[in-house]
Amino acid sequence: MFCSRIAKNFLGPNCSTLPRLFSGYLVEKLIKQPPLLLTGSYHVLTVTGPSKFRLSRLYNVIKRSCTNQGERNDLNMETTMQLKRVLVLSKITRYEYERQRHEGISEKKLEKLLAERGSDYKKLLQRNDIHQGNIKQLCAMLEENGINYKVVQRKEYNETCIDWADLVISAGGDGTYLSAASKIHDAKPLIGINTDPNNSEGHLCLPNKYSTDFNEVLQKLKQGKFRWKWRQRIRVTVDGAVPLEPVDLQDQNHRDQHWKMREKAKLETTVPGPRILPIKALNEVFIGETLSSVVSYYVVNIDDGPAEKQKSSGITICTGSGSTSWSFNTNKLSSQSLQEILRIVKEETGCNIPESQDSVKRIVDRFNDSLVFDPSDVRMAYTVRDPVVNRIFAADFPRGFAKRISIRSRCFDACLVLDSGYSFIFNDGAMATLETREEDALRTLELIEEEPDDE
Repeated sequence: MFCSRIAKNFLGPNCSTLPRLFSGYLVEKLIKQPPLLLTGSYHVLTVTGPSKFRLSRLYNVIKRSCTNQGERNDLNMETTMQLKRVLVLSKITRYEYERQRHEGISEKKLEKLLAERGSDYKKLLQRNDIHQGNIKQLCAMLEENGINYKVVQRKEYNETCIDWADLVISAGGDGTYLSAASKIHDAKPLIGINTDPNNSEGHLCLPNKYSTDFNEVLQKLKQGKFRWKWRQRIRVTVDGAVPLEPVDLQDQNHRDQHWKMREKAKLETTVPGPRILPIKALNEVFIGETLSSVVSYYVVNIDDGPAEKQKSSGITICTGSGSTSWSFNTNKLSSQSLQEILRIVKEETGCNIPESQDSVKRIVDRFNDSLVFDPSDVRMAYTVRDPVVNRIFAADFPRGFAKRISIRSRCFDACLVLDSGYSFIFNDGAMATLETREEDALRTLELIEEEPDDE
């Protein structure tokens, strides 16, 4: 009764699955670790036993659950963010990367070297200047609002500096956002600023208009003009010879790291028991042979279905956040393909199917829209890439949704890659189980846009 009353008071009648929340790990975790985001009202409730906790924490648990259930929740409780410390993860621009790679040479030699490789030195420098200019503006706005801040890059980004901050800001594009999310293991909030919107998609970041107006972001946070948004992440549990130390694919020497990890894996043939990988995937997981030209061989179980032997170019498993990225581009339907299919259907059936550009576009858009799902959805979407189908191997459902996926490797030099950034050795006999858990979701937010006044 207590749960239902609180749910109706705060969320209205649409939230019907709340009672199950008030037991288990998620509630314990959020109650014992107070959220860093402060609410305007701090009434104290007494529940059974001696425990006391803030109503705002209960509200956050309820709201998070409703979001994860995919139920729309427009409630805007008087929530504000009183920031004292902000950590900014700045991307390494292509210019900075080339400078680090060729340290010690002059700018003139660097320009010549890049020209020989077909790269435009001046354009890279211009994009670097745009990024650095937006970083300076961001820091100036934080300082003007009395907020202490630190700016770090990928190598300095660690759990110590994350724990120091009230909020983490990724300053770059989607790749920087994924890097920032990879080391956040609790309810620490993360937002992204696209520092080069003309050259970076920034799908995971705040709208591009905030790239040069971060002061408005800070004001909205102070005034509570935002909504919580929880992005599901994929937890991977491995069994077998899988070293838990990942290969950092952003490192210049990642190929050397891969071979070292491969040799280490050979020595770990009797690692006992399942282990959870130290990084959770926000976008997707790829499993397959390291060389894309080599066929990947594995055995897969989808939810409680039967085991299926498959050969393919690998398999990807994505979240709702990743459904607009690799998975989308692998599965999307083109107008050309649809027009060819419609012509064949017309010839085979004699049906008068319209083939106008408008109708083709509507059908294509409808199909492609069906590939995208909400980041809070607990489901994962899997895609078998280029499946081999014959009398030995099958792929009856080359794509679909699942809540739990198990894969046993039959590969010789395979990898399990999280968010295109961290690679784990995954060779013959290794086992991986992929799933989402509510307590693993990444905490972020979306700003509430002002409604235009009706004249």
